[in-house]
Formats: sequence, C-alpha cells, structure tokens
Amino acid sequence: MTSVGGTEMVDWKLAVATATRLVRPGPEVSRDEARDVVAELRRHAIASEEHVRAFTRMTHPEGSGGPQPPVLVVDRAGWVKANVAGFRALIGPLLAKMQDKRANAPAGAVLGAVGGKVTGVELGMLLSFLASRVLGQYETFAPVTRDLPGSPAGGGRLLLVAPNIVQIERELDVAPHDFRLWVCLHEETHRTQFTAVPWLRDHIEGEIQGFLGETEVDPATLLERIREAAQSLAGGRPPVDGDEGGGRSIVELVQTPAQREILARLTAVMSLLEGHADYVMDGVGPRVVPTVAEIREKFQKRRATGAGRLDAALRKLLGLDAKLRQYRDGERFVRAVVDEVGMDGFNRVWTSPNTLPTKSEIAKPADWVARVHGRADG
Repeated sequence: MTSVGGTEMVDWKLAVATATRLVRPGPEVSRDEARDVVAELRRHAIASEEHVRAFTRMTHPEGSGGPQPPVLVVDRAGWVKANVAGFRALIGPLLAKMQDKRANAPAGAVLGAVGGKVTGVELGMLLSFLASRVLGQYETFAPVTRDLPGSPAGGGRLLLVAPNIVQIERELDVAPHDFRLWVCLHEETHRTQFTAVPWLRDHIEGEIQGFLGETEVDPATLLERIREAAQSLAGGRPPVDGDEGGGRSIVELVQTPAQREILARLTAVMSLLEGHADYVMDGVGPRVVPTVAEIREKFQKRRATGAGRLDAALRKLLGLDAKLRQYRDGERFVRAVVDEVGMDGFNRVWTSPNTLPTKSEIAKPADWVARVHGRADG
C-alpha cells in the first residue's frame, strides 16, 4: 500500500533515522537523575488521573474498572518512533490513492524520480524540529506493537517526553516537582477525554480521512501548489486579508475548498480539546501545585514568543502558530461555558459529534449555549 513498482513512496525507516540523527541532544543528566525523573513522571501521571476525573466529572462509560491506555515515559527518539507509526497508519489510505493514480499522472515520472527516500528525509527533518519541543502527547492512532504498547480497545497511549520536560523546567527556572505534575495534569486530561468519550477517536479519524480523501493527488497540481507556496514564502504573493503576519502557511496553501471546511471542524474540536486541557490544568493546579501561578506566567510567555526568531519563523511556515490560538481560544470557550451552565452543563459537549462546538461557536460561546441548552444570549 505504500509502494509503487517496488519503490517506497515514503521511506519510514529513513524518516526515523533522519529525525533521530538530526534532533538536538537533551539536557545533561546523570543516570540516577534520569531514573528519578522517569519514576516521578509515572507517579504524577497516576495521581493526575484522579485529580482530572474528579474535577471534570468525566468517567469511563463502563465505570472506573475499564482498562486505561498506558503511560510511556520516552526520550526524543521514542517520541519520533511513536509519531511515525501513527502517521503511517493514518495516511495509508491516501498513499493507496496516490499509488492508483501515480503511474498515469502527467508528472508521475517527476514524483517517481524524487522517490520515497527524499520524502522520508523531509518527514524526518520535520519530526526532528518537533521532537525537542513536545512535552507530552496522547498518541491516538499508532497501532499497538511490542515497542509501543497501547489500549487493548484499539490503540492509544500517553507519551511524556522526559528530556523536554527537564529542559523546559530548567529554562523557566521553576520547581521541578510542581512543573512535572502540572504537565501531567494537562496530558492526563487528553487521556480522559478519549477514554471517557468512546466516539471521539473515530470521529476525529473520520474527519482526518475525509481531509486526506479530498487531497488533489494529481502530481501536476501538487507541483503547482508547491510553487505557489514557495512564491508566497519568498514574498511574491500579496497578503491575504485577515492573515496574521501577512501570509498563509504551506499547510493552508495546499488545501482545496472542501478541505478548508473539514479543517474548520477539526480546528474547532482541537481548540476544544486543548482549551479544555488548559482549563483543567489551571483548575486543578492551585490545589495540588503550589507554584502554579509562577509556572503559568512563565510558560505562557515562552509559548507566545517561542525560543527565538528561527523558531517563530518555522512555526509560521508549518502552521504551528495556529496551535497557540487553539489553546487560547479553546480555554476561553470552556471557561465561558462553565461559568454560564456549570461543569455538568459544559459536559454536554461530549454527547455526540452534533454537540461539539463549531469554529464560530468557539469564538462565541453563548451561541453554543443557546444551541445546545436552548438559552437565548443574555
């Protein structure tokens, strides 16, 4: 499914090798320090589960005795391997579609010459950039393997990237114990979201597959869109009204109209998930994290500014600056809804895909309250 004429369209092993070779080394720690960090993160993950479920009132639909997705404390290379596995599983249908059309496509020979090794290197370079920045992640789509255990119910695992957590706590000069628990609260909220809402994983996967299914796989069209992206990045395209920074990311430039509609729905649900995690983290934090105010202030400043100009430029290029808006807008939505209808009223958001907020409702929480709870805007 991932090859044409014996040639891999994506060399996944090369992607992993490239990323692990290029990723920056983590902070210096002794073997004993590393062992202590791993043990503490595991303890915090266990403690966070109880805190999050009590605060959110979200429980496993079959009760608390259901099997929970595992917590994996990994290094940067481990994060890369998990994400390559998930990415490979997710885009399999798109690669199959490309395989069917590639042979007869007008520019098929061009893509054939480029080959899967170049694609693998490019993917590895992207992952090497991200691998030193992610603190934790609920990895939803990677299949269960011996190296990557997951939930018996069909995948899912909580990843905590130990070297990145240590590096950021040192850069921010905050209490390590408090910061590690604070991070675990955020990531545990994501695990709770997916375990307490069984339909959520399939819904998001369906939206992603719909997005990929609308991809224009004609190579000539793809090359034209890449040229358009290059011209934009070189300053050859006028700014678009409403664009922050005067231009769109590569991700935005290669979208079809149908994909933009799907992406609007995905943006709304991801804003909800990220904002909910931030809201829970701040709600639980004052009771169990003594220095939460200091951590939040310093982390928000770092999140907004990035590590430097190059980091900010790459985030804009890849569309990662949209992630920052998801945290901000989603947290504002959750806070407004909880203030209006309480936690139980907010939790109606998890009833079905129809009760998820739209992108416009994320910006106007009162509209969601009116639609779901039948209340007029007061």
